[in-house]
Amino acid sequence: MPAIQLHFRFALFMFFSLLLSAPSPSSAEQPWRHGLALHYDLKYPPDFTHFDYVNPDAPKGGELRLAGIGTFDSLNPFILRGTPPLGMGMIFETLTERSQDEPFSEYGLIAESMLIPEDHSWVAFTLREEARFHDGSPITVQDVIFTLELLQTKGHPFYRAYYANVVSAEEIGPRQVRFSFGESVNRELPLIIGQMPVLSKAYWQDRDFDRTTLDIPLGSGPYRIARVEPGRSITYQRVEDYWAADLPVNRGRYNFDVMRYDYYRDVNVALEAFKAGQYDFRQENVARNWATGYDGPALRQGRIVMAEIPHELPTGMQGFVFNTRRPMFRDPLVRQALAEVFDFEWSNANLFHGAYTRTASYFSNSELASAGLPPPEELTLLEPHRDILPESVFSTEFQPSVTDGSGNIRENLRRALDLLEQAGWTISGRDRKLRHASGGEALEFEILLNDSIFERVCLPYARNLERLGITARVRTVDATQYQNRMNDFDFDMTVGLFPQSLSPGNEQRDFWTSEAAATPGSRNIAGVRDPVVDELVDLVIAAPDRDSLVTRARALDRVLLHGHYVIPHWHSREFRVAYWDKFARPEINPRYGLALDAWWEK
Repeated sequence: MPAIQLHFRFALFMFFSLLLSAPSPSSAEQPWRHGLALHYDLKYPPDFTHFDYVNPDAPKGGELRLAGIGTFDSLNPFILRGTPPLGMGMIFETLTERSQDEPFSEYGLIAESMLIPEDHSWVAFTLREEARFHDGSPITVQDVIFTLELLQTKGHPFYRAYYANVVSAEEIGPRQVRFSFGESVNRELPLIIGQMPVLSKAYWQDRDFDRTTLDIPLGSGPYRIARVEPGRSITYQRVEDYWAADLPVNRGRYNFDVMRYDYYRDVNVALEAFKAGQYDFRQENVARNWATGYDGPALRQGRIVMAEIPHELPTGMQGFVFNTRRPMFRDPLVRQALAEVFDFEWSNANLFHGAYTRTASYFSNSELASAGLPPPEELTLLEPHRDILPESVFSTEFQPSVTDGSGNIRENLRRALDLLEQAGWTISGRDRKLRHASGGEALEFEILLNDSIFERVCLPYARNLERLGITARVRTVDATQYQNRMNDFDFDMTVGLFPQSLSPGNEQRDFWTSEAAATPGSRNIAGVRDPVVDELVDLVIAAPDRDSLVTRARALDRVLLHGHYVIPHWHSREFRVAYWDKFARPEINPRYGLALDAWWEK
């Protein structure tokens, strides 16, 4: 472990007493805090008793039954192998807890206080003396250090990217641990470390962490696993003597005694099971279902409630994702051409009941979204790379292709053919296939899905592509096969989702960087390899204040959009939820979440 740095004026007479027991004296001027915030002041004071969006007097009891789609085969959610069940986060506690009514703020959970120096080069936490695992053993500094090392070396590639700038963790005093970040400038890292789940060293040190398992792991959270039917269902039981039940961050939450997830083959079967009363709550993402799928006696009699709950979350980017590792998708002109023939307006009118807005940014529904032409502050970041960036970044506002919704996309097809001809593709031969001038190979690819609900979107798109002489085969596979193929980047095109927060940071490495493109299991499924993107991601992570974060995120957004890695889909600014009328929820809903864990049974 690196030696603790000491301020010179204390070095001569405090070295031996402070070397192993305290943070550096340069931090002495900084107070220990009850919470952390990125570019904002904390909303809640040190003496707060509960979050505003909970009912602190909510009764405990009852059962909440939920649904999963597909299957699961492992109870280790921290590795690349296997598919874990939903709800596993409820059994593992983290150092801090994020509030859902602030952009990015966290308050003490396992940690009772935290300390950050002015340069944000490290963060220290003091652990609560009462923090316990479910077997009654205390959560110690050694457990925290062990967890970081385990996730960095054997965890899912996401964790390796997420914690890439954490160079060490060391014990600095009774119940105190410090994470050092080296020379990196990363103001988000203290909050990222706060989100780290803490695992039991005693439990995991003699187990094969990187292998799938159906053994019930030792946790420390508000629920423990009570029953598992592999691939079919998992039941969580509320921990009656949960050590953190009365902490301010938890008061009014985790009210159900039992939470159960039952798994269904597909979303259509799951919807029918919900209407039959087989489970209690659904968040609906299919516009057709929302418009007509819930009709029946239970809805008409008021036994099923349908609610639209507005939120202020960035909606991120969903779309058809090109795997640019495939030769036919390496040319951005080809990707731009194929985007021209996706008829969103027809789909919205005929499939979605007009429920959606077209997405035109990776940070849609937020101030982080780029718009218009780049202003001077963005040009400062982009101009040094003008020779390698597309000219459209500087000269053209990005807008997805538009149609009149009639299904007649002749103008779009003409523009697509022009772009394809520029890229060396022309329609030729008796079969009228689109072929490349250099080798004569036909443009053919597969759209890989794990949910049949998207077939009704993909099949009309494939028919439009066929008019260009392109063969696009739509294939739906089971969840396990799909995940394995995505981990290995074994696909041509898929429907992908890139969720975003109001404070983008380290997770962008896993989405977009060249290193992630070569890392199996990363979320850079598009295979983006662009030195400008790499640099902009680093700048986003290192943003010193909110204004610079917004500028840098917009510049990154602009470069990604003009790279045409995704054919943008659509988004909604509401949570659409349906539930059986046996639940109550707080009067206030948080701006940045649904907070289902604050609901209770009537």
